Amino acid sequence: MAENDSVLAAARDWAGAPMALATVVSTWGSAPRPRGSHLLVHADGRFEGSVSGGCVEGDILQTAAEVIAGAPAVVKRYGVADADAWEVGLPCGGEIAVLVQPVSPTGFPPALFDDIARARAAGQAFEVATDLASGRSAAGSEGAFVNRYAPPRRLLIVGAVQIAQALAGLARELGIRTVVIDPRGRFLTRERFPGAELDDRWPDEAVAALAPDPATAVVTLSHDPKIDDAALIAALAAPAGYVAALGSRKSHAARLERLAAAGVAQDDLARVEGPAGLALGAIGPAEIALSIAASMVKRFRDPR
Repeated sequence: MAENDSVLAAARDWAGAPMALATVVSTWGSAPRPRGSHLLVHADGRFEGSVSGGCVEGDILQTAAEVIAGAPAVVKRYGVADADAWEVGLPCGGEIAVLVQPVSPTGFPPALFDDIARARAAGQAFEVATDLASGRSAAGSEGAFVNRYAPPRRLLIVGAVQIAQALAGLARELGIRTVVIDPRGRFLTRERFPGAELDDRWPDEAVAALAPDPATAVVTLSHDPKIDDAALIAALAAPAGYVAALGSRKSHAARLERLAAAGVAQDDLARVEGPAGLALGAIGPAEIALSIAASMVKRFRDPR
């Protein structure tokens, strides 16, 4: 899951040090963090990630210190109904179970972090199965608890317009790597797109070179068919997870006719969301960008 990116980065930086890994293995009700969320704890007390947004982290940190010191892996359960039974209350009203295991050959083998990183760098998902009774993890999809690490999410924005500025900012806050593509140098400047990667190649060349995978969104915003159509053709030739184009329903119908005339198959044309974004009644660049970001995240969560 994308929310674990900072944990995976910390595991790389802390490699070789004694550590414990806490993982949300089950949830019920209004759980503050989803199943699969991690908290990584260093022997010196540093930690990265979250399993509850702060509700139970204090107790988890204490348990992690004990596990690092040699205590066995343990599943801790937390909820709101019964303080004695659940030990720590969750004010949101949900319930969670958290596995705390050593980062070691008898718990979460350190080599798994490298395996996860290699798979994600190649645009592939990686699964880790864990026996909750023993606290042992291994690569695979068979076990009491299986965590899936999806490839890093990317957003390719075609057209360095005002909506693109707002959308790039939202993507940055969501931890999505963003590339803004536009051959028009006056539009594509570092001042207008701080923190984003800039690509001034022609869109079909840029999109093809960036090789969109199922964890990649491609959104065209330029309103210029010469720019947008070329990018869409390249995106639809790849397994991009989300493809969207800005414009009215009338302009989108004309766009689909042009793409069909260019040889794009009907099944691929159906992949293009147009007009781009959820139907929020958005007005202005910021709200339109928000509707597109929401639709993109929804597709990432449920690609069906």
